[in-house]
Amino acid sequence: MLEHSRPRVLIADDYEGILTALNRLLGFSCDVVGLVANGHLLFEAASRLQPDVILVDVGLPDVDGLEASRRLTATGLGAKVIVLTAADDPGMEEQAFAAGASAFVLKHRVAEDLLPAIERVWGRTLRDESLET
Repeated sequence: MLEHSRPRVLIADDYEGILTALNRLLGFSCDVVGLVANGHLLFEAASRLQPDVILVDVGLPDVDGLEASRRLTATGLGAKVIVLTAADDPGMEEQAFAAGASAFVLKHRVAEDLLPAIERVWGRTLRDESLET
């Protein structure tokens, strides 16, 4: 995996509004390299784009986010997987980590928890380039 000054992030969610919102949220401090709406596109994009971090919604329509997390971590790409979900279920978090996820974020807490989660899994502090002069 190449070193970058900003993490390269791939986002997988089947709702266009969520993809747009996450892209905007991350755009100031991450390089969003791809937005995909299902698991099959996710695997192809992950292989082609070589992201540092992959955000995966649990509710993807064809391959659920837990299975996607298992497959992505098994590929050896080296990308860190963060599972996103709207379901506030403690068992889901356990399942995500068992599937190989490096972090777990509830969608209703994305504004507060996503950037710190990316920093943890990427291993470096994010900078908001919009604040730099």
